[in-house]
Amino acid sequence: MALWTLFGLARGRASSAWPEGDAQAAGQHGVQGMPLVTAQTCAESCAACVAACPTDALRRVELPAAADAVPRHGIALDYGRCIACQRCVEVCPGGTLQASEDWALGTRTRADLQFDPQAAPAPLDGTALALQNAIARRFRHSLHIRHVDAGSCNGCESELQALMNPFYNLHRLGIFFTASPRAADLLLVTGTVTEPMRAPLRAAWEAMPEPKWVMAMGACAISGGMAREGYAGGSGLQELIPVDVYLPGCAPNPAAIMHALLLLLGRSEQHLHGGRSDG
Repeated sequence: MALWTLFGLARGRASSAWPEGDAQAAGQHGVQGMPLVTAQTCAESCAACVAACPTDALRRVELPAAADAVPRHGIALDYGRCIACQRCVEVCPGGTLQASEDWALGTRTRADLQFDPQAAPAPLDGTALALQNAIARRFRHSLHIRHVDAGSCNGCESELQALMNPFYNLHRLGIFFTASPRAADLLLVTGTVTEPMRAPLRAAWEAMPEPKWVMAMGACAISGGMAREGYAGGSGLQELIPVDVYLPGCAPNPAAIMHALLLLLGRSEQHLHGGRSDG
């Protein structure tokens, strides 16, 4: 008998229970996630985090003056641009930006990735709810994915590959990858969407049968990430094709990918609303 067989028999089941049960089963306990804006206002005249951010995910927002007429400002954060490098946390003198363990931040709208201290999260409209219910009815128990690398550094691809290992075991959830867009329900896009990849990506999307859905995985696919608008980099999917699920990160971990896929299927809940995490 092979050694790996003996090892398996001795250890028993290797697959995580995630997404069922405690979130610690996702294998991400103690792993640093996205930064959080923890205060409404910042220290006077401070914009150190804005200057330190390599992807322009942060911007200074002027707030209404207080009763003492002292000018105030806060920080807006776009998770669709954030690569979780933690530079903003390191340079923030007042603790307005702090590290967190939040990582399962897939959303159904681009607006839900954007935190603004002056804005409240918008409620999910009826159209979005109807779309979610339609997807859930059709694909609750099975989903086939066509992945397209549209100019990635291969960080996202490494995380996708990990979905197939014994710990995450994506197939147990009825989710599979396919080589042909004609057999796919979901187009999963990684990378900045460089100019040479725009036509092949759109061709893959057009070849998919209806109904079909799109997921933008990682900061690059959402906004262009580190390489946005460069001589060889794109700015993400933008208006090229419609997007149904956005998954921020650089790169999102396997458990976050699973959460976003199950979010599409109506089998998990969205944790980020208007840039505010409920976790």
